[in-house]
Amino acid sequence: MDFTLNDEQRLIRQTAREFTDNEIVERARDNDRDERFDVELVGKIADQGYLGAIVPREYGGAGLDYLTYGLVVEEIGRGDSAMRTVISVQTSLVCAAILRWGTEEQKQRYLPNLCTGEWLGCFGLTEPDTGSDAANQRTRARRTGAGWVINGAKMWISLGNHAKVALIFAQTDPEQAHRGLACFLVDTDQPGFQPQPIHHKMGLRASDTAAISLDDVEVAPDAMLGAVGDGFKVAMSALDSGRYSVAAGCVGICQGCVEASVDYAKEREQFGRPIASFQLVQGMLADMKVQTDAARMLVWRAGWLKDTGAPNTTETSIAKLYATEAAVHCANTAIQVHGGSGYVDDHPVERYFRDVRVTTLYEGTSQIQKLIIGRALTGINALVPT
Repeated sequence: MDFTLNDEQRLIRQTAREFTDNEIVERARDNDRDERFDVELVGKIADQGYLGAIVPREYGGAGLDYLTYGLVVEEIGRGDSAMRTVISVQTSLVCAAILRWGTEEQKQRYLPNLCTGEWLGCFGLTEPDTGSDAANQRTRARRTGAGWVINGAKMWISLGNHAKVALIFAQTDPEQAHRGLACFLVDTDQPGFQPQPIHHKMGLRASDTAAISLDDVEVAPDAMLGAVGDGFKVAMSALDSGRYSVAAGCVGICQGCVEASVDYAKEREQFGRPIASFQLVQGMLADMKVQTDAARMLVWRAGWLKDTGAPNTTETSIAKLYATEAAVHCANTAIQVHGGSGYVDDHPVERYFRDVRVTTLYEGTSQIQKLIIGRALTGINALVPT
């Protein structure tokens, strides 16, 4: 593996960094304070081509490989995880699922609108009583003469209040367990689809998060991704892509913590000299730097495997597990370096700390990632009762 970036990758990375500094960073604190989903900023992100980064150009995307996509997501994540979430959901979950599982007609209909940001999409897997146990969906889909009717509820759905199309996972036959799951492309512009904003979150306050109720929501017969029984595979393949994006964004948080802490430590003086001259402070900075580089290499390895078409579920879980936990540690350490100044939002590390905590929970908790890794090591699925 040669991780020397080519000229195009370096240019894309630098462009994403400049865009983040010029457009995202300056809005991040106020958007967070106001719990404002910045639609105008989302439009600017779409104009950069980031909402369809890995989608081929023939469908309106940027046609980037996963490694280059990871560079973009890292830079956006360094600026604001709320905006990184928009890219992750739109690109890694919604577009990636349609790209892999959709018919040609579905790709032509949905992907161009999603890539340009004209439409936003959401990924409706999690339910009020169903998180890690993704196969145990209580949302039901009933076949009718005109297609399908869906009833149920979804929870913690990013972009759910602004989405034009929702990927909704539903059980068509409870007796079939995961073999009865299906994924539907649902038009949200109908009375039975009712999202409600979720407020008072610890972090990601500038992201859009919804609880969704589905009351006799009608779905056309040609609006299914794959076939009945493919729903679980659709979800797992999308999560493989989503976990990569979350991990790359967390590398951005790690990098942001390092940069902010180094700058502050060189400026802040105690006992007549900069705190950067103290050995224990340098030790904290070194720890953050090591974790940042290690997380980045694990993300790049996962991206390289995806780009070569090699199996990568385990390596993606390793990257997601390490990068998210490293980002939590880096954010906590960055606040320690900043002292009392890190406890208020005058510095970005306070927001990093709140935003990063959820990354060890969604798209598979750290414990689920360990079970995936353990299954690969032993050949034993610890989630299946013996």
